[in-house]
Parts: sequence; C-alpha cells; structure tokens
Amino acid sequence: MASWIIHVTMMVLSVFISSSQGKRDRQLYCSACKAIADELNYSISEVDPKKTIHVGGFRLNPDGTMKDNKVPFARSETHLSELLEGVCNSMNDYALHVDPDTQHKQYKRFAPRSSGAPGDFPDFNHFQFDGPEASNALKFACETLVEDLEDDIISLFRQDTENVREELCSRVSDYCKDSGRTNEEL
Repeated sequence: MASWIIHVTMMVLSVFISSSQGKRDRQLYCSACKAIADELNYSISEVDPKKTIHVGGFRLNPDGTMKDNKVPFARSETHLSELLEGVCNSMNDYALHVDPDTQHKQYKRFAPRSSGAPGDFPDFNHFQFDGPEASNALKFACETLVEDLEDDIISLFRQDTENVREELCSRVSDYCKDSGRTNEEL
C-alpha cells in the first residue's frame, strides 16, 4: 500500500513539474536569454585581449619539459563561470520595451553602461517600468536559464561562436524561435 502511494505521488509530481516548465512565458525567457548573451558579450569585450590564464595539468613531458597551456582569459571557462554567477544581477537594468512601430514587447536594457557615451541613453517613452515585480521575474528567468543551460552557455562563449545570441536563444533554448522576426530583433 505504501509503495502504491509513493508511486502515485511521484506520478503527480512529475506531471506538475513538466506542466509548470511548459508554461514558461516565452517573451520573458527569450528576453532573459538575449540579456544573458548581451551582458556576457559586453563583459568579455571589457577584458584585455592579451590577458591569458594557465589551463590543464602541469605535467612533465617525457623529455623533462613542461607543457604550458595558456588560453585567453576572457573566454576561459574560469572567467565565464565567474561571469555567469553574477550576470542575473544586471537584470535590474532592463525593463519592458514596446516597439512604437510594431508594438512588439521585449525586455531591453535601459541603463547605460559605465563605459558608454553620453548619447547612449534610450528613449524612455517606450519602456514600461512596472516596479520590482517585473525585474524580479526577469531575474528569476535569467537564473533559471543559467541553471538549465550553464554548460551550453559556457561552451558557446568559449568557442566564440558567431551569432552566439541567436545560437543560444533560438537553437539551444528554443525560447526565441519565432517565424517572422529578423535576426536583428533576436
């Protein structure tokens, strides 16, 4: 009898979990995915390209020499893992943006970056600032994506994949896969 109850409970939980994952807001998760890609690309671009890091083991070769493996720090697994730990904190710099021509809604960065030019301020008339609930929802979506896709994110950014945002958000996560939109809107 007890095993039957456990079996039924496990079935109910698995149905609940799979149905709750299926009801994710595609707009929210697509925006979070794009934000992750944009924030990581920006952070990588801020690192001195000459900076390197030692990777691999420090084993001696049979001839007594040691092979010294260095890779660019910006795209190293160590650096990318550190960036992923804090990337979702930047979701407070995003708000819902409504395109004035198409009425398409997506979360976009409204806060200028510290290294940005003074003219980099967006037109705030097209943003909807709905308070902390909206940014908390975006941050939660970001954290969920990072948790679910951490290995894929690191792999794509280590390889310096062309169109990493499209690859991550349309092909890997499938949240931004939508016919009728251009790659520019992705």
